[in-house]
Amino acid sequence: MNRYTTQRLFGVAVRAAALLVVGVLLLVIGVTVSRGGGVLLADPSIVLTPPGARYMLEGTGGFLHAVLGSLFIVGPATVVSMVAAVSTAVYLQSDYSSERFSEVVNMFLNVLWGTPPIVYGVFVLTIIIATGAQTSLFFGIVAIAIFQYPIMTRYTDEALRAAPETVRESTYGLGATRFESMRMTVRAAAPGVIAGLVMGFARGIGDAATVLFTTGRSTRMPGGLFEAATTLPVLIFDQAMSFNAEVRSHAYAAAFVLTVVVLGLVLLSKLLAGRYARYTPGGNR
Repeated sequence: MNRYTTQRLFGVAVRAAALLVVGVLLLVIGVTVSRGGGVLLADPSIVLTPPGARYMLEGTGGFLHAVLGSLFIVGPATVVSMVAAVSTAVYLQSDYSSERFSEVVNMFLNVLWGTPPIVYGVFVLTIIIATGAQTSLFFGIVAIAIFQYPIMTRYTDEALRAAPETVRESTYGLGATRFESMRMTVRAAAPGVIAGLVMGFARGIGDAATVLFTTGRSTRMPGGLFEAATTLPVLIFDQAMSFNAEVRSHAYAAAFVLTVVVLGLVLLSKLLAGRYARYTPGGNR
């Protein structure tokens, strides 16, 4: 077999793999949209309706409690994690730490990124048991923030390293301090930082294993920071195993809402990245 034949076979294999991935993705989205979208078209109020007294048995009411639970957990967790991630990524740059130290930290961050989410849930559950507390919204925020931290840090670190070196050199040439220089570098790396923020939020809102052990389950509206709550992924997990067809249909509707949210976040990241790219060196104004 000559090299041209090998190249053609490799090209066919790559195209086949790409088509397979796209096909599976379209199949998953298609099933979710057709079944979940049909339920929402028949009764769109279930997204904005609190659950009934026998919601998990009869499907009475809606899943507004899970929508709010997801937002109340992932929103604050993303803010906390983003502040910690940007601070860590800034410190890992050459202005603050050595290259060897940065490599060691990035190695641990890669390990944390590859750690299954359920491990974070069990870790926080251990803290809950040790302190004699109970599963609640607060511990869900803590678990999701820890889960998001390595993802956002790696995105931000790569974005800062990819920022034009001329930004740092120009600011130092104008007599700027390290803080002022890094602030301009972060601004130049804004598209990558925003991508990390959105990716962390999307991963957090779509995770069930982490909050399963830390937030608990509830069929009531979120009542407080130290009370149990539920999220959309946990709700989908519970309802999909129900013997009641009405309850299972709500699981498809919740899956449709979650899919739309994640796809919307991806589009939002593209729009925001394009918006902030105008202020980066070489960006279109």
